Amino acid sequence: MKSQWSDEDASLFVALYAPKWGEGLALRTYSSRLLGAEESLVLHGGGDTSVKCYATNVLGERVPALYVKASGYNLVDIEPQGHSAVELEFLMRLRVLEDLSDSAMADEFRTHLFNPHAPTPSIETLAHAFLPHQFIDHTHADAVLALTNQSEAAKRVQEALGEDVLILDYVKPGFKLAKAAAAAYESRPGCQAMVWMRHGLVTWGTTARESYEATIELVTRAESYLAQRATRPLVVQISTPPSPAEKRLVTVAPLVRGLLAEASGDADRPYRRVILQSLTDRETLNFVDSDRGKQIASSPPLTSDHLIRTKALPLWLDSPVYDNPARLRQQLATALEEYTAAYKAYIERNSVRLPEGLATFDPLPRVLLMPGLGAICSGKNVQAAKIARDITAHTLAVKAQIAAMGTYEGLSESHLFEMEYHTLQHAKLGKHDESPLAREVAVITGAAGAIGSAIAQGLLENGCHVAVTDLAGQALENLVTELKGTFADRVLGVAVDVTEAASVAQGFETIIKTWGGVDLVIVNAGIALVSSLEEMKLEVFQKLERVNIEGTLLMLSEAGRHFKYQGTGGDVVMISTKNVFAPGAKFGAYSATKAASHQLARIASLEMAEIGVRVNMVSPDAVFSHGVRRSGLWAEVGPDRMRARGLDEKGLEEYYQKRNLLKARVTAEHVANAVLFFATRQTPTTGATIPVDGGLPDATPR
Repeated sequence: MKSQWSDEDASLFVALYAPKWGEGLALRTYSSRLLGAEESLVLHGGGDTSVKCYATNVLGERVPALYVKASGYNLVDIEPQGHSAVELEFLMRLRVLEDLSDSAMADEFRTHLFNPHAPTPSIETLAHAFLPHQFIDHTHADAVLALTNQSEAAKRVQEALGEDVLILDYVKPGFKLAKAAAAAYESRPGCQAMVWMRHGLVTWGTTARESYEATIELVTRAESYLAQRATRPLVVQISTPPSPAEKRLVTVAPLVRGLLAEASGDADRPYRRVILQSLTDRETLNFVDSDRGKQIASSPPLTSDHLIRTKALPLWLDSPVYDNPARLRQQLATALEEYTAAYKAYIERNSVRLPEGLATFDPLPRVLLMPGLGAICSGKNVQAAKIARDITAHTLAVKAQIAAMGTYEGLSESHLFEMEYHTLQHAKLGKHDESPLAREVAVITGAAGAIGSAIAQGLLENGCHVAVTDLAGQALENLVTELKGTFADRVLGVAVDVTEAASVAQGFETIIKTWGGVDLVIVNAGIALVSSLEEMKLEVFQKLERVNIEGTLLMLSEAGRHFKYQGTGGDVVMISTKNVFAPGAKFGAYSATKAASHQLARIASLEMAEIGVRVNMVSPDAVFSHGVRRSGLWAEVGPDRMRARGLDEKGLEEYYQKRNLLKARVTAEHVANAVLFFATRQTPTTGATIPVDGGLPDATPR
């Protein structure tokens, strides 16, 4: 590992942040980001950094302050305000106490913040306070954990890092660890750094650079030591290429996702689903296909900091029967039953340690390891699943390193439990309130148009993971770029031609590989034609028939198969049209083909009800645009309608607005709201149509 420190970059941070926050915190921010950029040092909110300097209190006095990383903040992109300022002199006085509970400690932090609205400081705040150094860095470096989590760990740490590094046996993070760390340092005040066994590395310095580069130097020593002693690497017994592993994932992920969905007790929304992320890379496959993979994987995590993301143990599935989905489902179901029973027993054995008022996690695994496939990781949303995935990748790599030179030794069950159910760790997970569709995955066809893009935005604003599909091209690319700017990893762009069965199937496969499955299908793709019946060309009619009818059929067919296989029901919402009920002259091809697709959706509501799928329709009228996106239908229809009525574009929009009972301008957002009504299952409804037309008496049913 090499130092990434740049005096030029450091000066930029000083110029940017020092005028408001001071030079110390500006450089603290810079070096913290350097640490965060190295995934082998910290992952997703792990680790913490601090600087001791001054802050101004309400009396205008400059008093000593500890700026320490706030709980759950990521070092990789931390801003100065991500380090909360606490009264240092008060924190130092806490050391005289014999004990201090986690909740009481957190209360003391909050009541002695300089800014009462600042985020809660790290669980390790007192360790940063009690150690005397100005800059302190605490990381969960992979290479250091590879030394601390094995037999003869203390000996190996000393050999690798040198006599100037102090070793502290595992102590529960928080008040007790802070006191132990301070006492250990005072026994050897000239030591260079400290290793907390089965936890991480602590370095310090009088400058941000000194502390940061001490971390880099010691981690480099650990890496070199490990490389020299890796004499017994894992032996791959059957090497699975990544390509067949990904194909297996398409079969396995919906089964896993369905089985991991918890019953909610709500008849309208019967499941609390999960989002999946997978590892099918060469390194992970080598691990699960190795001679000792199961043995070393079925051991505690590298550090207690990972517990709330991955649980103590993964689920390992022996000999998966990939070529027989029915048998594979049974294998998975049985393995999950056994895992659930074991987790409940673990809770029962340790129930006396459960803090009052803290709810237990569900008993299902967060990580599944499968020979011939790799790893499947779950979470309540894509961010949680990605965190579990990234931690799993690093955990397997480090455990493989340990296996190559020694025997893995992790934390005891009692230590694992007290950290899995640590109040300050649970606080990192944030509030339990979720957006209505946070655990759902939707696919929208024809998403690059006015209505499709509005539906995508509406679903995303309600927490959904959304695959926007359309024909390949700039329109789809622009939409994906725009949505990702706000909704990031909850957006997936997939080029799909709804008239081709293979393209539709491939689209579903892409979504399955990305998030594990699909729960909501929005059938929106459609094209229009202005022509009288006597002038209509058959081949042009057939083009509409392929998109509007066959496209609907192919989406309904693929959705039905997927929903049945996944086993947790689902929803289909078809974007119909008022022309189904009130067709217009010279609009026969569109009216007839949309009527056929509408009827297919009604039939789907009859056929899919038995597998818990609701199929409903939304029937809009005269939606001209959504932001800068013009309606493709009105691009086709508008010129003819304007000529027929002697109107310009603005006049045409006003004409359609005035013809409905409410004199309402119908927008793409209105259509999205109707979709959301069905998607959030406000009523037990299937086979229904919501008109979104301002009230057109001839466009029945109402």
